[in-house]
Amino acid sequence: MTADYNGYWKMISSENFEEYLKALDVNVAIRKIATLLKPDKDITQDGDHFIIKTLSTFRNYNMDFVVGQEFEEDLSGVDDRKCMTTITWDGDKLVCVQKGEIEGRGWTHWIEGDELHLVGHKLFRLGGTLQMVG
Repeated sequence: MTADYNGYWKMISSENFEEYLKALDVNVAIRKIATLLKPDKDITQDGDHFIIKTLSTFRNYNMDFVVGQEFEEDLSGVDDRKCMTTITWDGDKLVCVQKGEIEGRGWTHWIEGDELHLVGHKLFRLGGTLQMVG
């Protein structure tokens, strides 16, 4: 049985977000705006089908996917790129890996109590294997 992510989630804190965006080569203007925002997430889940709406006063972003199925993600409204994205289950955690101009970007979502956690990461290749750095 997978976790139930359904609900409207209000952001309560953010740590090292600007540094994360900088590591992802997001331009400085977008980084400065993004760090001032407190976006909410509206998540609708039906089994492995998810619609995640990230809502803010600056820009909204919608993601519609089925866990385990690769899809083209259009991030032109976020950081002007497109990538192929796959989201999988790791226990009750959702793990996203994005492939595109910059390989190995992604994030992990999980729930603890009444809190939804989101940690971004980049993947680095050492000797031909992928290693996740969170």
